[in-house]
Amino acid sequence: MQLYGALILFMTLSTACGLRCFTCTAADPHSCTDTKSCPVIFDRCFSVRVDGFNVVTKGCQNRLTCVGAMGCCEGNLCNSATPAGPGILFLLLSSVIIIITLFL
Repeated sequence: MQLYGALILFMTLSTACGLRCFTCTAADPHSCTDTKSCPVIFDRCFSVRVDGFNVVTKGCQNRLTCVGAMGCCEGNLCNSATPAGPGILFLLLSSVIIIITLFL
């Protein structure tokens, strides 16, 4: 029962803190390490590469203005340059197995 309380608290805090996105303007997308808590009106993170200048820009955006070459995504820090690797997938899978084992 305490696990449910901790889970509810975590979900409430993550919602209250708002969306977090990587923010930068740089030539190398992997150098974007700064994060920012987005204002309430922004519900997406974005990443766009400026052709001809070899520059990438990342930040917060509203779903209505996510158009064209702008890559928008939902979720905290989803505009990272590095895709989710096997370590993240293993952690997710093992968490699901533990939850199923404990509660079913």
